[in-house]
Amino acid sequence: MTNVTVVGDAPEIDEIKRVVQLYVDGFQGGREKLEEAFHKDAWIFAVDADGKLATDLISDRFERWAASHRKVTSRFIAVTQAGEVASVLLGFDNSDNLADSWVDVIALVKVDGIWKITNKTAAHSTRAAWAKPSS
Repeated sequence: MTNVTVVGDAPEIDEIKRVVQLYVDGFQGGREKLEEAFHKDAWIFAVDADGKLATDLISDRFERWAASHRKVTSRFIAVTQAGEVASVLLGFDNSDNLADSWVDVIALVKVDGIWKITNKTAAHSTRAAWAKPSS
């Protein structure tokens, strides 16, 4: 858990991080990982490098994301858990080109004992100030 800021008590940090990592790993051909990580009704709000906002039902992106085989690594910046809700500030770093990375705010909820991502709000790293990856 190096270099991760934990806000408050996060007793389930390992499971929260595991679910978020499923999302990152899904870009390597793992549609089933994306389906496990996200609630079926999860949404994305993303601001690209030009400042344009895109919104979608995340499940509409599963096929494209899984087929991309984009080389990304996760950088857990901060994790907060308050009972059955959690958030993760995540560096979604492009291993081939750090300048084309993203910073995500991931919201999760625990339902029936299972953590699911319900929302991903993202900004291109050029718009992420101090949270962008360092080269």
